[in-house]
This record gives sequence, structure tokens and C-alpha cells, in this order.
Amino acid sequence: MDKRYQVFVSSTYTDLVDERHSIMLTLMKMDCIPAGMEHFPAADEEQWNFIKRIIDYSDYYLLIIGGRYGSLDDDGLSFTEKEYNYAVSKNIKVVALIHGSPENLTFQNSEQNPLLREKLQSFRDKVKTKRLVEFWNNPSELPGKVALGIMNARTMHPAVGWVRADKITSENSLIEINDLRKQNNELLIKNSELHLELKAKENSSQVLNELASFDSEFSFSYSGYVDTQYTKSKKTIWSVTLTWREIFHYVSPLLTSYTNELSVNSAIAECAKLKTGKGGRTLRTNGQDFFTIGIQLQAYDLVKIESLKTTKGTMANFWILTSKGKSLMLQMRTIK
Repeated sequence: MDKRYQVFVSSTYTDLVDERHSIMLTLMKMDCIPAGMEHFPAADEEQWNFIKRIIDYSDYYLLIIGGRYGSLDDDGLSFTEKEYNYAVSKNIKVVALIHGSPENLTFQNSEQNPLLREKLQSFRDKVKTKRLVEFWNNPSELPGKVALGIMNARTMHPAVGWVRADKITSENSLIEINDLRKQNNELLIKNSELHLELKAKENSSQVLNELASFDSEFSFSYSGYVDTQYTKSKKTIWSVTLTWREIFHYVSPLLTSYTNELSVNSAIAECAKLKTGKGGRTLRTNGQDFFTIGIQLQAYDLVKIESLKTTKGTMANFWILTSKGKSLMLQMRTIK
């Protein structure tokens, strides 16, 4: 779709009348829309507000600096520098052409006031800071440098531009297209999420198919303190073999609400004591065996283990039944 770009031409005026005229012709030959002070209509609104509105509508900002600083506004800045500052604040791409030898300009085209000469130099330095600029010495150079600068700007920094109304669809159609685009993006995101979820379920199903039977046996160790005739506190370690069903049958009633892992560990050791008839005080399941039991029951999707904040403000692991775990507990523990 053919676009035309509006270019705001900013410079002093009286010393650059001919240069501005050639620049405007160049821009129009490039199918651009030039905007500058010579094209502004008489307006009731305050001048600076009007200038800002025209800059807001522009796609690019073309700055020409000669040998004059220009007329000052009430704040002590020239309108050219104020226009530049405003364009930069609006992130409008700036194409800057600065006279390379202002000392060679004629008297009437040079700044004679020392204060304004100082302001001009400061303005030149500001424009050159962190920005690529082109220098010109003869008015005949300007059309070519303007054309090259705008072409580079359009390539490197594409702007919105303007299109004839009869070349685009109606506003309602654009709104509808935009809504459809949003819906399409949302569906693409949802489809991607569902794909990942399905993949995760497939991987989970594969893992579950490889799990040991719920009625298979698991051998582990547990420990406790036993009093003897020689000592009141001797740590003893025992071994036990239980099925996963037996372990879950014993501990599941404890897990209807969040239960800290120390209590779960002790409960599994008590279950082992019931099976072997061996035990003492402060029973504990072996640490690594306890981790394996927790992982296995999670793999069966019977329990969930979460890291939560305790009443003391520290973090600890807590066990709780899943919905599948609750159903199996009711099936196993209710009296038929």
C-alpha cells in the first residue's frame, strides 16, 4: 500500500528562505508531505500549541541549522530549538543537517548577538551529541542530502505514514480485523498451552506405565531408641518390607489436611513397627527411604507435597491427599 510521510521542516526562516523552498520541492518530489511555518494557516490558538500539534502529526523531523539562532520564545529558547526538543521527547526520528562552516556565512546570515551566538553553538553541540548528522556548506547540497537522509530514515525507522482514505477499508472493518487478530493470537497461545499439557500427560502416562505395581513390596529401614540393661537410650535400626498399598493404607487418614513431613515420617515408621513387632521410642524412617516413599506416592498421584510457611515463619514440606488419594482412602478404609 502506497504511503506518504509527513516531514516537519524546522529551521530559522529569514536567513534560509531559498534553502527551505528547495527543500520543500525535494520533499514533494519524494511523495512526502512537507510541513513548515510557511504553510501554517492563521490560527486563533496559541502559536506553540499549534506547532506541537503539527509535529505530533509528522512522521519525521528535518532540522536545518545555518548561522542564525532564531527568534526567542518567552522561555529564552528559539522556536527551532523548542521544536527539536519536543520532537525528540516524542521519539520522532530526527534528520539533522548542520552548516559546516558558519564562520564563512554572510553578515546578514550570521548571528551577531554574542549571547545568541553562544546559544547557537550550544544548540549545535546538543544536536551532534549521540546523533548522526550531515554537514552542508552550499545551498545546492541540501536537496541531495535531504533526499538521502529521509530515504535512510524511512528504511531504518519505518513510520506510520498516511494513506488515501479510498485505499483502505472502513474504520469498522479495521476494528473487526484487529479483534480477529487478537482472537487468533489468543487461540494460538491456548493451542500451544494445550499442546504442552498434552505432552506432559503423555510423559506422565509413560512414567505411570513403568511404575511398580501398587501391591509390589518395598524394603526400607527405620530406627528408634531402645532401653537396655546397660543404657537407657540406644539407637537401633530395623528393616521391614511393606507393599505400597500397606503404606498408603496406614498414613492416608493423616493426610486429609496438610501434615508436616516429620509427622508423616514417624507414621510410616509406626506402620513398620506394627508389621515387624519391633520398635522403640522416637521412631523415624530412614531419610532416603522416606524420600523414595514420597516420590512413589506422588507418582501414583495419591499425595501432593508442598513447601509451605510454618507458624514460626520458616518453610517446611507438608503432605496432603490428592482427589485420587482421597477416593482410594475411602475405598480402602470404609467398612463394607
